[in-house]
Amino acid sequence: MPAVDLKEKARLIRREIVESTTEAGSGHPSSSLSAVELMVGLYFGGVLRYDPKRPHWPDRDRFILSKGHASPILYAVLAEAGYFPTSELHTLRKLGSPLEGHPNMRRLPGVEASTGSLGQGLSIGLGHALAARVDGRSYHVWVMLGDGECDEGQVWEAAMAGHQFKVDNLTAIVDNNRMQQSGMVADVMNHMPLAEKWRAFGWHAIDVDGHDQDAVLKAFAEAQATKGKPTAIIAHTIKGKGVSFMEPDYTWHGRAIPKEQEAAALKEIG
Repeated sequence: MPAVDLKEKARLIRREIVESTTEAGSGHPSSSLSAVELMVGLYFGGVLRYDPKRPHWPDRDRFILSKGHASPILYAVLAEAGYFPTSELHTLRKLGSPLEGHPNMRRLPGVEASTGSLGQGLSIGLGHALAARVDGRSYHVWVMLGDGECDEGQVWEAAMAGHQFKVDNLTAIVDNNRMQQSGMVADVMNHMPLAEKWRAFGWHAIDVDGHDQDAVLKAFAEAQATKGKPTAIIAHTIKGKGVSFMEPDYTWHGRAIPKEQEAAALKEIG
């Protein structure tokens, strides 16, 4: 899609995130809003190989949302990609809906892993990437983690294994929005600078502005071209991006925008 179309797709998805979580009265809109350009680039920028009519196509690329609480962004992107009607986004977190609070691969096409127990997604992605090697397939595996999630030791165990086995069809995308549930990441568990840490674990690491669509696409292309080692993309983002009253306040983590503030948020998004 041309860059102008990607920008419009990002705007539309931001609206869907706000609308679906406000209607549900719960969810994680701020954690979803920070990842919009990253997800739009993957799914609509000619990067991810997928077919919504064949969600189990063996040669598809895999995307795993390790930070599963940000499910509203995943659901909006999957709906826009054609996996299910966009009208279903308004069933988020409602009884009987497959759009659960965290992604459930047994209930929704396009979801590659049931996630939300933080720290596990990269290990799952590593398994997928190694399976491609065993099966002689060429698909690429993309895993999105939160920066707060990188407090988890299992992330770094998977990082060591990715280097050990030279899994170059695996890319970790760290949504580095500097906030987590209980405060600023630097105050809770300061693991900066992240890129240097990933490099120390033997990964190719790329720093990028996670809201610059062109820069994001270039980083994705660099990850696909890197051979002999996995890649970590440290995407510097803003939590709640697009809604000014959310952006500076970590306490929006896990809170939907109230109905009385929804119109103001949507007006900012456009």
